Amino acid sequence: MHRFANPARFLRIANAVYPWLVAATFLLMAAGLWFALFDSPPDYQQGDSVRIMYIHVPSAWMGMFCYTAMAVFSAMALIWKHPLADLLARATAPIGAGFTFVCLVSGSLWGKPMWGAYWVWDARLTSMLILFFLYLGYMALANAFDDPIRGQKAAAILAVAGFVNIPIIKFSVDWWHTLHQPSSFSLFAAKHSDIAPSMLLPLGLMALACQTYYFMVLILRARAEIASAKIRTIRMAQVHAAGGGE
Repeated sequence: MHRFANPARFLRIANAVYPWLVAATFLLMAAGLWFALFDSPPDYQQGDSVRIMYIHVPSAWMGMFCYTAMAVFSAMALIWKHPLADLLARATAPIGAGFTFVCLVSGSLWGKPMWGAYWVWDARLTSMLILFFLYLGYMALANAFDDPIRGQKAAAILAVAGFVNIPIIKFSVDWWHTLHQPSSFSLFAAKHSDIAPSMLLPLGLMALACQTYYFMVLILRARAEIASAKIRTIRMAQVHAAGGGE
């Protein structure tokens, strides 16, 4: 990873990849929505409300994926002092918070016709809400200090410590009796999915679209973070120069 520590090298690679990510995101999202809305059949119990799944499930996956990425970047910053690691963690946090928020809202809309309530203090729902608060806490802590380095370190510690919530979210439906249905898809089970192929296709397309969207926005936010860092460096140099002149 230290090969990409140089911001100029990182931006060179990111700029080359970015147009492909934009195209892939647009095509995957368009195809996923088409199959989800017009090709996938309604569920025999849930009717057309099952189509919320095509937004809710990929958002939940990405909420956990983004936090995992943020925790990894934070660990790299704390252990190896990787120059871009903190920057990428900060860039990931708002994206992950957005996905988690969409997951919570879509889950509430999906839960109303199924459970009779928009919200229940279910283990999966509660741990997902905690994940959203962890994102907010990370962003608040990163900007809570006058010294950016102290803020980044404190936020990185929170990100790494908060990672314990990810396996809790994943296995909450197995560890406790919950209203939330168990996972219908697993890479490690003998039968990977209990979902019908007509539903699995749009779900997979939407999941891939969310993945490419994450990397697309990550590049945009990383560019902004690098530009902001350069501006701060120039301003500090000007302040020191002015102080030396006096």
